[in-house]
Amino acid sequence: MAKTKEKQEGLSTFHLTMLALGTVVGGSFFLGSGVGIKAAGPSILISYILGGLLIYIILYALSEMTVADPVAGSFRTYAERSFGPAVGFITGWVYWTGLVFAMSSESIAATTFLRQWFPNLSPALMGASIIIGITLLNLLGAKYLSKLESSLAAVKLLAIAGFIAIGLAIIAGLMPGTPAIGAGELRGQPWFPGGIAGIAGSMLIVIFTYAGFEVIGLAASEVRNPKKTVPRAINLTLISLVGLYVAAIAVILLLFPTQGIIEDQSPFVLALNRWGMNWAGLLINIVMVTAILSTMLASTFGLGRMIRSLAAEGHAPGWLKEKTEVPYRGILFSGLAMLGGLGLGFLLPRHVYLFLISLGGFSLLFAYFVILGSHYKWRKRTPCSPEAACQLPGFPYTSWLGLIGMIGIFASMPFIPGQGAGLIAGLILVTALTGIYYLKTMLARHPSRAARFRVAPPARRIRPIHVPYAQMEASEEYAEKTRHEPMDKPKS
Repeated sequence: MAKTKEKQEGLSTFHLTMLALGTVVGGSFFLGSGVGIKAAGPSILISYILGGLLIYIILYALSEMTVADPVAGSFRTYAERSFGPAVGFITGWVYWTGLVFAMSSESIAATTFLRQWFPNLSPALMGASIIIGITLLNLLGAKYLSKLESSLAAVKLLAIAGFIAIGLAIIAGLMPGTPAIGAGELRGQPWFPGGIAGIAGSMLIVIFTYAGFEVIGLAASEVRNPKKTVPRAINLTLISLVGLYVAAIAVILLLFPTQGIIEDQSPFVLALNRWGMNWAGLLINIVMVTAILSTMLASTFGLGRMIRSLAAEGHAPGWLKEKTEVPYRGILFSGLAMLGGLGLGFLLPRHVYLFLISLGGFSLLFAYFVILGSHYKWRKRTPCSPEAACQLPGFPYTSWLGLIGMIGIFASMPFIPGQGAGLIAGLILVTALTGIYYLKTMLARHPSRAARFRVAPPARRIRPIHVPYAQMEASEEYAEKTRHEPMDKPKS
């Protein structure tokens, strides 16, 4: 009986896969894929295949480390072990900060769709309600969240599969009143209208449509039998994503001319409307809201676990430390941060807020670069053996290919409208976090200097204590080390 109960505990392969797909398949595919199609034309298919190859390398690099050691901090912890605490600190906070701003903007995007049905409701109230609801649902834990996420992810996947089926029926002439179109809009259309530059320019958009799979690593410590579950979930995630994405884009290319793509409209709606299916807009809006809520649920799951990992290493406030299975404090803290980001969206000038939310894309790309770098160094010190569960074929050449690909994507950001700001904002954040880390380290090593940054309490509250006033409470590691040792008196 106990054995059966133990076997049933934790996330299964299906639940982990649906959690990953719930994060990945979002509005960036249903709406943003039109930007990539506009840039590359029919050659966008090559971009999706190349993007799938790059994601394959990153996913299997993450899988190797996760199977060997399924720690709660995932790639942040691996980065710290490979490159030191500074990189672990920066990686964790870049990811958390970028994702908080991205999810606050997602709540605003959801209100845009919901206002079509509830025009009298305040956008700020709707956005806050969405964030609060998402946060509270995450407090239920991975078991219940994975079931809800599976349902929402299923809606998105069925929508894509349904679009492919309807599109193929139109192409084959099986829909009433429509003759078979065969090659359709691809006849007489140049396959490489933008050349190599068009493919390169679309790669960033394509990678964003694949983004979010890192939640597999963050959930690894809560899965059933990680050595089997994680690789299986990664295989299913990768096959589902690449297969559905490539098939859906191919159908769009056959049904609608690429030069007619409107970047701020869903190419799915444009393709179906062109063939007399005017109900497509309403249906896609419903799917878009589902996609946003699903992405926010899974992302908040990752945010709570990331901030707990930072706190466990002394990189975040000590009160965020917790040993419970569900990181309640981390989830609530992340939810409050998203509410703050939502408030900034309504208070700041639009161009300033857009600059802040552009951090979201940079943070994900930064995390993937760190995953590849950490894996490369990990494999160098961990020779491949049955115990190491090596999975990435072609190492180290595939790792080099992945790193070069990520550098190329970073380099392309300034040339893509709206993405240059993301690179600038990301570099500013990395620089600021680097300074904060080294300032924090310096103050921990020299507590007498820290006293200058503190305000002395009123004289009537001063009580005799065994350790000096200048001790830095924010540095728990230093406090633990010096708890039983005499310290120098603070300089006057």
